[in-house]
Amino acid sequence: MSNALSSYYQSITERVIALTKEVATYINKESLNFSLDKVETKSKNDFVSYVDQEAEKLLVKALREIVPEAGFITEEGTALSHGEDFQWVIDPLDGTTNFIHGSTPYAISVALTYKDEPVVGVIHEITRGETFYAWKGSKSYLDGQEILVSKVDKLSDALIVFGRPHHYMDRYPELLASVDYFMKNTHGLRLSGSAAVDLAYVACGRYDGRYEFNLKPWDIAAGVLIIQNAGGFVCDFQGGNNHFKNGSVLAANAGIFEELKEKVGEIFGS
Repeated sequence: MSNALSSYYQSITERVIALTKEVATYINKESLNFSLDKVETKSKNDFVSYVDQEAEKLLVKALREIVPEAGFITEEGTALSHGEDFQWVIDPLDGTTNFIHGSTPYAISVALTYKDEPVVGVIHEITRGETFYAWKGSKSYLDGQEILVSKVDKLSDALIVFGRPHHYMDRYPELLASVDYFMKNTHGLRLSGSAAVDLAYVACGRYDGRYEFNLKPWDIAAGVLIIQNAGGFVCDFQGGNNHFKNGSVLAANAGIFEELKEKVGEIFGS
């Protein structure tokens, strides 16, 4: 990749970082007086509020100025894709259930893809004020400091995080089986409620691996790039690269990736 293209993606990343911090200020302000009666239910366990919707509008308006030729893949449908090569992939508030209950974490996740490949990824975890980011050809960073995945090399020594998707009942037996296995055979199993934050934490070594199914591109696009540029690996539950299409995602450091992939494939069917 040319230096000019790398510099272009870096400049976009820097503008997106500034934007996510601005939108986080809005979300933080709204969190002070937020109540559950302001929540709408899209489907079982899938919630949205005016905060998600307004945050997405703020993001879309500013991102149109950063890359005018880009389309949009957005959780709340504020803007659409029309087959453009560049696509903004946006989750304005990943971890909405945490947000509406006054819990943590929750984050803004923004990725720019080119022909379905992430080339810019920014995750701003709002409650801690931390920004994780990378662009194509770069290292991965947390607030200006390079980050790397952990060096744990055995699943039995790993701290694993998983997700329970909104629509989980179709694979509920496998989900329970995975919880049972990883509870018994690792250092611990966590469930945070934010896929974007979890992926960022794998990238900086706070978690060693993560898995979930029935995800959407906006849940993972930024995190995939940040993990890969931090030395980690990402695949779907079949070990392939169709995570944006089939929604199953497994991410881990280099040391446990193969072992975790084998076990998840065994449980969920590879």
